[in-house]
Amino acid sequence: MTSNWMIYGANGFSAQLAVEKAVTQGRRPILAGRNAAAIEPLAQAYGLESRIFSLMDVDHVIPHLEDVKVVSHCAGPYSATAEPMMKACIRSGTHYTDITGEIDVFLLAQSLNKEAAASGTVLCSGVGFDVIPTDCVAAKLKEALPDATELDLGFQGDASLSPGTAKTMVEAISQGMKVRKDGQLINVLPSHASRSIDFGKGPVQAGVIPWGDLATAYWQTGIPNISVYTRRSVGRATDLLFPVIQAVMKSATVQRMAKKRIMRRVTGPDEASRANRPMYVWGEARNAKGDSVCCRVKTPNAYTVTMDGILHSAEFLLDYEGAGGCYTPAQLMGAELVERLPGVGQLHLSSDMNARYAKQEEASV
Repeated sequence: MTSNWMIYGANGFSAQLAVEKAVTQGRRPILAGRNAAAIEPLAQAYGLESRIFSLMDVDHVIPHLEDVKVVSHCAGPYSATAEPMMKACIRSGTHYTDITGEIDVFLLAQSLNKEAAASGTVLCSGVGFDVIPTDCVAAKLKEALPDATELDLGFQGDASLSPGTAKTMVEAISQGMKVRKDGQLINVLPSHASRSIDFGKGPVQAGVIPWGDLATAYWQTGIPNISVYTRRSVGRATDLLFPVIQAVMKSATVQRMAKKRIMRRVTGPDEASRANRPMYVWGEARNAKGDSVCCRVKTPNAYTVTMDGILHSAEFLLDYEGAGGCYTPAQLMGAELVERLPGVGQLHLSSDMNARYAKQEEASV
Protein backbone atom coordinates (compact mmCIF):
# COMPACT_ATOMS: atom_id res chain seq x y z
CA MET A 1 0.00 0.00 0.00
CA THR A 2 1.58 3.24 -1.17
CA SER A 3 1.30 6.84 -0.05
CA ASN A 4 -1.87 7.49 -2.09
CA TRP A 5 -3.72 6.42 1.06
CA MET A 6 -4.36 9.06 3.72
CA ILE A 7 -5.50 8.62 7.32
CA TYR A 8 -7.05 11.89 8.45
CA GLY A 9 -7.28 12.33 12.21
CA ALA A 10 -4.38 9.91 12.55
CA ASN A 11 -3.83 10.84 16.20
CA GLY A 12 -7.20 9.39 17.26
CA PHE A 13 -7.32 6.17 19.28
CA SER A 14 -8.53 3.78 16.54
CA ALA A 15 -6.50 5.58 13.88
CA GLN A 16 -3.27 5.12 15.84
CA LEU A 17 -3.97 1.40 16.14
CA ALA A 18 -4.43 1.29 12.36
CA VAL A 19 -1.24 3.29 11.71
CA GLU A 20 0.84 0.95 13.88
CA LYS A 21 -0.51 -2.18 12.19
CA ALA A 22 -0.22 -0.67 8.72
CA VAL A 23 3.46 0.10 9.23
CA THR A 24 4.19 -3.41 10.52
CA GLN A 25 2.63 -4.72 7.30
CA GLY A 26 4.85 -2.53 5.14
CA ARG A 27 2.21 0.08 4.31
CA ARG A 28 2.99 3.79 4.32
CA PRO A 29 -0.13 5.95 4.70
CA ILE A 30 0.00 9.73 4.75
CA LEU A 31 -0.86 10.90 8.26
CA ALA A 32 -3.01 14.00 8.29
CA GLY A 33 -5.05 16.13 10.64
CA ARG A 34 -5.63 19.62 11.93
CA ASN A 35 -3.30 19.45 14.95
CA ALA A 36 0.36 19.66 13.93
CA ALA A 37 1.55 19.04 17.50
CA ALA A 38 -0.20 15.66 17.48
CA ILE A 39 0.27 14.59 13.85
CA GLU A 40 3.88 15.50 13.07
CA PRO A 41 5.55 13.60 15.95
CA LEU A 42 3.45 10.54 15.10
CA ALA A 43 4.51 10.69 11.45
CA GLN A 44 8.15 11.21 12.40
CA ALA A 45 8.07 8.21 14.74
CA TYR A 46 7.05 5.94 11.86
CA GLY A 47 8.95 7.75 9.09
CA LEU A 48 5.74 8.72 7.29
CA GLU A 49 4.63 11.80 5.39
CA SER A 50 2.39 14.23 7.27
CA ARG A 51 -0.06 16.88 6.08
CA ILE A 52 -1.65 19.48 8.31
CA PHE A 53 -4.93 21.09 7.27
CA SER A 54 -8.33 21.85 8.75
CA LEU A 55 -11.71 21.03 7.28
CA MET A 56 -13.19 24.49 7.68
CA ASP A 57 -13.08 25.23 3.94
CA VAL A 58 -13.71 22.56 1.28
CA ASP A 59 -11.70 24.52 -1.31
CA HIS A 60 -8.73 24.45 1.08
CA VAL A 61 -9.00 20.68 1.56
CA ILE A 62 -9.05 19.67 -2.11
CA PRO A 63 -5.35 20.40 -2.94
CA HIS A 64 -4.30 18.06 -0.13
CA LEU A 65 -6.29 15.21 -1.73
CA GLU A 66 -5.34 15.57 -5.39
CA ASP A 67 -2.74 12.76 -5.26
CA VAL A 68 -4.73 10.64 -2.77
CA LYS A 69 -6.89 7.73 -3.94
CA VAL A 70 -8.39 6.78 -0.54
CA VAL A 71 -9.05 8.75 2.64
CA SER A 72 -9.71 6.93 5.90
CA HIS A 73 -11.45 9.72 7.80
CA CYS A 74 -10.97 9.19 11.54
CA ALA A 75 -11.45 12.72 12.92
CA GLY A 76 -14.59 13.19 14.93
CA PRO A 77 -17.00 14.45 15.85
CA TYR A 78 -18.24 13.37 12.45
CA SER A 79 -21.31 15.56 12.85
CA ALA A 80 -18.88 18.46 12.27
CA THR A 81 -16.14 16.95 10.09
CA ALA A 82 -17.77 14.44 7.72
CA GLU A 83 -19.55 16.84 5.36
CA PRO A 84 -16.54 18.94 4.32
CA MET A 85 -14.37 15.86 3.87
CA MET A 86 -17.02 14.01 1.85
CA LYS A 87 -17.57 17.01 -0.41
CA ALA A 88 -13.83 17.52 -0.89
CA CYS A 89 -13.42 13.83 -1.76
CA ILE A 90 -16.23 14.01 -4.31
CA ARG A 91 -14.65 17.04 -5.99
CA SER A 92 -11.15 15.51 -5.98
CA GLY A 93 -12.26 12.00 -6.98
CA THR A 94 -10.90 10.49 -3.75
CA HIS A 95 -12.65 7.47 -2.26
CA TYR A 96 -13.92 8.15 1.27
CA THR A 97 -14.34 5.92 4.31
CA ASP A 98 -14.91 6.73 7.97
CA ILE A 99 -15.53 4.98 11.27
CA THR A 100 -18.60 6.87 12.39
CA GLY A 101 -21.61 5.34 14.10
CA GLU A 102 -23.73 8.50 13.84
CA ILE A 103 -27.06 8.10 12.04
CA ASP A 104 -26.98 11.62 10.63
CA VAL A 105 -23.59 11.04 9.01
CA PHE A 106 -24.85 7.94 7.20
CA LEU A 107 -27.88 9.91 6.03
CA LEU A 108 -25.54 12.66 4.81
CA ALA A 109 -23.54 10.17 2.74
CA GLN A 110 -26.77 8.81 1.26
CA SER A 111 -27.88 12.32 0.34
CA LEU A 112 -24.64 12.74 -1.63
CA ASN A 113 -25.08 9.48 -3.56
CA LYS A 114 -25.80 11.08 -6.95
CA GLU A 115 -22.87 13.49 -6.74
CA ALA A 116 -20.52 10.70 -5.68
CA ALA A 117 -21.72 8.44 -8.48
CA ALA A 118 -21.26 11.20 -11.05
CA SER A 119 -17.64 11.75 -9.98
CA GLY A 120 -16.83 8.05 -9.65
CA THR A 121 -16.17 8.49 -5.92
CA VAL A 122 -17.08 5.89 -3.30
CA LEU A 123 -18.55 7.10 0.00
CA CYS A 124 -18.47 4.27 2.55
CA SER A 125 -19.13 5.35 6.11
CA GLY A 126 -18.97 2.97 9.05
CA VAL A 127 -15.99 0.73 8.22
CA GLY A 128 -15.32 0.00 11.90
CA PHE A 129 -17.27 -2.04 14.42
CA ASP A 130 -19.89 0.57 13.63
CA VAL A 131 -21.22 -0.96 11.34
CA ILE A 132 -19.31 -3.78 9.60
CA PRO A 133 -20.51 -6.76 11.69
CA THR A 134 -24.17 -5.74 11.93
CA ASP A 135 -24.18 -4.63 8.29
CA CYS A 136 -22.95 -8.05 7.21
CA VAL A 137 -25.53 -9.75 9.45
CA ALA A 138 -28.26 -7.61 7.86
CA ALA A 139 -27.09 -8.58 4.37
CA LYS A 140 -27.09 -12.29 5.24
CA LEU A 141 -30.57 -12.08 6.75
CA LYS A 142 -31.99 -10.25 3.73
CA GLU A 143 -30.47 -12.92 1.49
CA ALA A 144 -31.98 -15.70 3.61
CA LEU A 145 -35.42 -14.06 3.95
CA PRO A 146 -35.93 -11.76 0.94
CA ASP A 147 -39.49 -10.78 1.91
CA ALA A 148 -38.55 -9.73 5.45
CA THR A 149 -40.55 -6.79 6.81
CA GLU A 150 -38.84 -6.54 10.21
CA LEU A 151 -35.16 -6.56 11.11
CA ASP A 152 -33.65 -6.52 14.60
CA LEU A 153 -29.88 -6.20 15.02
CA GLY A 154 -27.71 -5.99 18.10
CA PHE A 155 -24.53 -6.75 19.97
CA GLN A 156 -23.20 -7.54 23.43
CA GLY A 157 -19.74 -6.94 24.83
CA ASP A 158 -17.71 -5.36 27.59
CA ALA A 159 -15.67 -2.92 25.54
CA SER A 160 -14.07 0.06 27.26
CA LEU A 161 -14.54 3.36 25.46
CA SER A 162 -12.05 5.50 23.59
CA PRO A 163 -12.30 9.30 23.98
CA GLY A 164 -13.87 9.67 20.54
CA THR A 165 -16.54 7.03 21.17
CA ALA A 166 -17.35 8.48 24.56
CA LYS A 167 -17.82 11.96 23.06
CA THR A 168 -20.07 10.55 20.34
CA MET A 169 -22.22 8.87 22.99
CA VAL A 170 -22.56 12.18 24.84
CA GLU A 171 -23.95 13.70 21.64
CA ALA A 172 -26.24 10.71 21.02
CA ILE A 173 -27.89 11.01 24.44
CA SER A 174 -29.21 14.44 23.49
CA GLN A 175 -30.87 12.97 20.39
CA GLY A 176 -32.72 10.19 22.21
CA MET A 177 -33.58 6.58 21.36
CA LYS A 178 -34.72 5.79 17.83
CA VAL A 179 -36.12 2.98 15.70
CA ARG A 180 -37.22 2.80 12.08
CA LYS A 181 -40.94 2.15 11.61
CA ASP A 182 -42.61 1.87 8.20
CA GLY A 183 -39.49 3.36 6.64
CA GLN A 184 -39.34 6.40 8.93
CA LEU A 185 -36.99 7.18 11.81
CA ILE A 186 -38.97 7.85 14.97
CA ASN A 187 -38.06 8.73 18.55
CA VAL A 188 -39.03 6.24 21.26
CA LEU A 189 -38.68 5.83 25.01
CA PRO A 190 -35.78 3.73 26.36
CA SER A 191 -38.09 0.83 27.28
CA HIS A 192 -39.58 0.63 23.78
CA ALA A 193 -39.71 -2.93 22.41
CA SER A 194 -37.37 -4.24 25.11
CA ARG A 195 -36.87 -7.99 24.88
CA SER A 196 -34.74 -10.94 25.88
CA ILE A 197 -32.00 -11.72 23.34
CA ASP A 198 -29.34 -14.41 23.13
CA PHE A 199 -26.49 -12.54 21.45
CA GLY A 200 -24.33 -15.64 21.75
CA LYS A 201 -23.70 -16.05 25.49
CA GLY A 202 -27.24 -16.85 26.67
CA PRO A 203 -30.40 -14.72 27.00
CA VAL A 204 -30.06 -11.21 28.45
CA GLN A 205 -32.38 -8.24 28.73
CA ALA A 206 -31.82 -5.78 25.88
CA GLY A 207 -33.09 -2.37 24.86
CA VAL A 208 -33.02 -0.29 21.70
CA ILE A 209 -30.21 2.17 20.90
CA PRO A 210 -29.82 4.85 18.17
CA TRP A 211 -27.24 2.87 16.16
CA GLY A 212 -26.06 3.59 12.63
CA ASP A 213 -27.77 0.51 11.18
CA LEU A 214 -31.06 2.39 11.36
CA ALA A 215 -29.67 4.24 8.34
CA THR A 216 -27.34 1.68 6.74
CA ALA A 217 -29.48 -1.46 7.03
CA TYR A 218 -32.43 0.38 5.49
CA TRP A 219 -30.26 1.73 2.68
CA GLN A 220 -28.90 -1.75 2.01
CA THR A 221 -31.97 -3.99 2.49
CA GLY A 222 -35.02 -1.75 2.18
CA ILE A 223 -36.59 -3.52 5.17
CA PRO A 224 -38.99 -0.88 6.57
CA ASN A 225 -38.98 -1.78 10.27
CA ILE A 226 -35.58 -1.87 11.98
CA SER A 227 -34.45 -1.79 15.60
CA VAL A 228 -30.94 -2.09 17.05
CA TYR A 229 -30.38 -3.55 20.52
CA THR A 230 -27.67 -3.94 23.10
CA ARG A 231 -27.60 -5.41 26.57
CA ARG A 232 -28.79 -2.79 29.05
CA SER A 233 -31.19 -2.39 31.93
CA VAL A 234 -34.69 -1.40 30.89
CA GLY A 235 -37.44 -0.06 33.11
CA ARG A 236 -40.27 2.40 33.37
CA ALA A 237 -38.19 4.53 35.76
CA THR A 238 -35.72 5.09 32.94
CA ASP A 239 -38.56 6.32 30.73
CA LEU A 240 -39.49 8.89 33.36
CA LEU A 241 -35.94 10.13 33.89
CA PHE A 242 -34.71 10.05 30.30
CA PRO A 243 -36.51 13.19 29.03
CA VAL A 244 -34.88 15.17 31.84
CA ILE A 245 -31.44 13.74 31.09
CA GLN A 246 -31.94 14.37 27.39
CA ALA A 247 -32.94 17.99 27.98
CA VAL A 248 -29.87 18.59 30.13
CA MET A 249 -27.55 16.99 27.56
CA LYS A 250 -28.89 19.27 24.81
CA SER A 251 -27.19 22.20 26.54
CA ALA A 252 -24.08 23.31 24.65
CA THR A 253 -22.42 24.13 27.96
CA VAL A 254 -23.09 20.65 29.37
CA GLN A 255 -21.80 19.09 26.14
CA ARG A 256 -18.53 21.06 26.36
CA MET A 257 -18.04 20.19 30.03
CA ALA A 258 -18.73 16.49 29.45
CA LYS A 259 -16.35 16.29 26.50
CA LYS A 260 -13.57 18.09 28.40
CA ARG A 261 -13.97 15.61 31.24
CA ILE A 262 -13.78 12.73 28.78
CA MET A 263 -10.53 14.03 27.28
CA ARG A 264 -8.99 14.24 30.75
CA ARG A 265 -10.12 10.84 32.01
CA VAL A 266 -10.79 8.43 29.11
CA THR A 267 -7.84 6.78 27.38
CA GLY A 268 -9.26 3.73 25.63
CA PRO A 269 -8.55 0.02 26.23
CA ASP A 270 -4.99 -1.32 26.05
CA GLU A 271 -3.98 -4.37 24.02
CA ALA A 272 -4.45 -6.85 26.88
CA SER A 273 -7.90 -5.48 27.63
CA ARG A 274 -8.94 -5.67 23.97
CA ALA A 275 -7.70 -9.24 23.68
CA ASN A 276 -10.00 -10.42 26.49
CA ARG A 277 -13.17 -8.60 25.48
CA PRO A 278 -14.80 -10.11 22.38
CA MET A 279 -18.09 -8.92 20.94
CA TYR A 280 -21.19 -10.98 20.15
CA VAL A 281 -23.28 -9.78 17.22
CA TRP A 282 -26.82 -10.94 16.44
CA GLY A 283 -29.67 -10.29 14.05
CA GLU A 284 -33.16 -11.55 13.35
CA ALA A 285 -35.39 -11.00 10.32
CA ARG A 286 -39.12 -11.72 10.14
CA ASN A 287 -41.68 -11.61 7.35
CA ALA A 288 -45.43 -10.99 7.36
CA LYS A 289 -46.16 -14.73 7.53
CA GLY A 290 -44.27 -15.11 10.81
CA ASP A 291 -41.24 -16.85 9.31
CA SER A 292 -37.95 -15.84 10.86
CA VAL A 293 -34.23 -16.37 10.51
CA CYS A 294 -31.43 -15.56 12.93
CA CYS A 295 -27.75 -14.83 12.39
CA ARG A 296 -24.87 -14.60 14.88
CA VAL A 297 -21.14 -13.91 14.69
CA LYS A 298 -18.41 -13.51 17.29
CA THR A 299 -15.77 -10.85 16.70
CA PRO A 300 -12.71 -9.53 18.50
CA ASN A 301 -12.98 -6.38 20.59
CA ALA A 302 -14.77 -3.49 18.89
CA TYR A 303 -11.59 -1.41 18.54
CA THR A 304 -9.69 -4.32 17.01
CA VAL A 305 -12.48 -4.75 14.45
CA THR A 306 -12.34 -1.02 13.75
CA MET A 307 -8.57 -1.09 13.27
CA ASP A 308 -8.81 -3.98 10.82
CA GLY A 309 -11.83 -2.44 9.09
CA ILE A 310 -9.86 0.75 8.40
CA LEU A 311 -7.03 -1.27 6.84
CA HIS A 312 -9.20 -3.68 4.86
CA SER A 313 -11.42 -0.98 3.36
CA ALA A 314 -8.43 1.14 2.32
CA GLU A 315 -6.74 -1.81 0.66
CA PHE A 316 -9.98 -2.74 -1.11
CA LEU A 317 -10.51 0.77 -2.48
CA LEU A 318 -6.92 1.23 -3.61
CA ASP A 319 -7.59 -1.55 -6.13
CA TYR A 320 -11.23 -0.62 -6.78
CA GLU A 321 -12.37 -0.06 -10.36
CA GLY A 322 -16.13 -0.10 -9.84
CA ALA A 323 -18.84 2.54 -9.82
CA GLY A 324 -18.96 5.48 -7.45
CA GLY A 325 -21.78 6.25 -5.05
CA CYS A 326 -22.80 5.72 -1.44
CA TYR A 327 -22.33 2.17 -0.17
CA THR A 328 -22.60 0.39 3.14
CA PRO A 329 -19.58 -1.81 3.95
CA ALA A 330 -21.43 -5.02 3.04
CA GLN A 331 -22.77 -3.50 -0.18
CA LEU A 332 -19.28 -2.47 -1.24
CA MET A 333 -17.19 -5.40 -0.04
CA GLY A 334 -19.69 -8.25 0.31
CA ALA A 335 -21.74 -9.83 3.09
CA GLU A 336 -18.75 -12.03 4.02
CA LEU A 337 -16.59 -8.96 4.70
CA VAL A 338 -16.69 -9.43 8.47
CA GLU A 339 -15.47 -13.03 8.10
CA ARG A 340 -12.37 -11.77 6.27
CA LEU A 341 -11.26 -9.67 9.22
CA PRO A 342 -8.67 -11.30 11.53
CA GLY A 343 -10.06 -13.28 14.45
CA VAL A 344 -13.71 -13.16 13.36
CA GLY A 345 -15.78 -16.34 13.35
CA GLN A 346 -18.25 -17.45 10.71
CA LEU A 347 -21.68 -15.96 10.21
CA HIS A 348 -24.09 -18.60 11.53
CA LEU A 349 -27.63 -18.65 10.11
CA SER A 350 -30.45 -20.54 11.79
CA SER A 351 -34.22 -20.64 11.80
CA ASP A 352 -35.18 -19.00 15.10
CA MET A 353 -38.54 -20.37 16.21
CA ASN A 354 -38.31 -18.36 19.41
CA ALA A 355 -38.64 -15.12 17.46
CA ARG A 356 -42.43 -15.07 17.31
CA TYR A 357 -42.67 -15.84 21.02
CA ALA A 358 -40.23 -13.03 21.80
CA LYS A 359 -42.40 -10.65 19.81
CA GLN A 360 -45.51 -11.88 21.64
CA GLU A 361 -43.74 -11.27 24.95
CA GLU A 362 -42.72 -7.80 23.76
CA ALA A 363 -46.29 -6.96 22.76
CA SER A 364 -47.59 -7.94 26.18
CA VAL A 365 -45.17 -5.65 28.08
